[in-house]
Amino acid sequence: MKILITTDLFTTETNGVVTSVKNLYEAMKARGHDVRILTISENTHSRNEGDIYYIRSVSLEAVYPNVRMPMSYHHRLIKELIDWCPDVIHSQCELFSFRFAMYVSKITGAPIVHTYHTMYEQYVTYVIPAEKLGKFIVKIMSRSTLNKVEHVVVPTEKVEEVLLNYGIERNISVVPSGISLEQHKKRISKEDRDAKRAELGIAQDSIVLVNLGRLGEEKNIHELLRYFARALKENENLTFLIVGDGPARSSLEKLCVELEIDKKVVFTGMVEPLKVYEYYQTGDIFVSASTSETQGLTYIEAAANGLPLLCRKDPCLEGVIKNSENGFEYVDEDEFISALRFMASNEKWRKCASLESEKIARAFGKEAFAEAIEKIYISVLQKDHIGG
Repeated sequence: MKILITTDLFTTETNGVVTSVKNLYEAMKARGHDVRILTISENTHSRNEGDIYYIRSVSLEAVYPNVRMPMSYHHRLIKELIDWCPDVIHSQCELFSFRFAMYVSKITGAPIVHTYHTMYEQYVTYVIPAEKLGKFIVKIMSRSTLNKVEHVVVPTEKVEEVLLNYGIERNISVVPSGISLEQHKKRISKEDRDAKRAELGIAQDSIVLVNLGRLGEEKNIHELLRYFARALKENENLTFLIVGDGPARSSLEKLCVELEIDKKVVFTGMVEPLKVYEYYQTGDIFVSASTSETQGLTYIEAAANGLPLLCRKDPCLEGVIKNSENGFEYVDEDEFISALRFMASNEKWRKCASLESEKIARAFGKEAFAEAIEKIYISVLQKDHIGG
């Protein structure tokens, strides 16, 4: 099967969409399919590197960080992909690269499967301050886009419910985005863990909370810092390790100073993707206050690295956190503090929770993900053939 994946994001900072695209590409190649990716270049030059086709672009940094807009939708590289004639197109983004998918589909007749990754309602205030208006626009644009494709894929039932409320008329399949577990199966030695803590200025006996990902307002890390400040008052042996970068970093650092916890919070900035597992395993407990996730691949990565999880209650956590077995969900500050108190003081429980997290993560491997997506492709192609 010839599969064309279109995506706005591929060379930018690592995030859930990029991870999902790379895992889909690798898993489908491993299943013997011919897979190519059509994406947006990080500069004003177009090129192709093997199976990856980059179309020149200009920056829209003034609108939103790391967003770029293609300068052409009729480039010779797109013509090359049209001549290759894909059997199916799997679109990953609703913005610029969706036009790539529509253009190639119109000429080749290849059906479009689309994965809806992003809960735009959580981000729209970046560009439209009026929240109600922004959400209305998201609803109309999402409905207009998704009703043009043959089949919609969502990572969780939470997203499915949102799209049904938008009035999406296409078939929707819930398929949790797979992750490549190979990196996260690696384990660092106690010596390497001690060395990493020393490098980061973290005491060896400290209980380390870890948050990893893009530092955006929608991730709600400000809440975690306020809760952490309260937790420190009853347990000084805590450290908060924040891994990643983003537009909210400066305000987060400022809040740490205001709360007088800056000596207990470590910001690493961006880290190499292949070394992410080292940072997870430097910590003891993964924490998150985000409700903007469609699935939250970092939750699964953290679990795969053997971390117990303490996260704000959200439908996307179904099947990822088993309450009291590998972590806890909280709804307010008191529940967060109570759960953290228990987790931090109970080393035996953390060891058992670590094993349970690893077990849970195995169900989200990219092989199962690829098998489910492949079945969708086949069903869409069969329907297309019958219809034709």
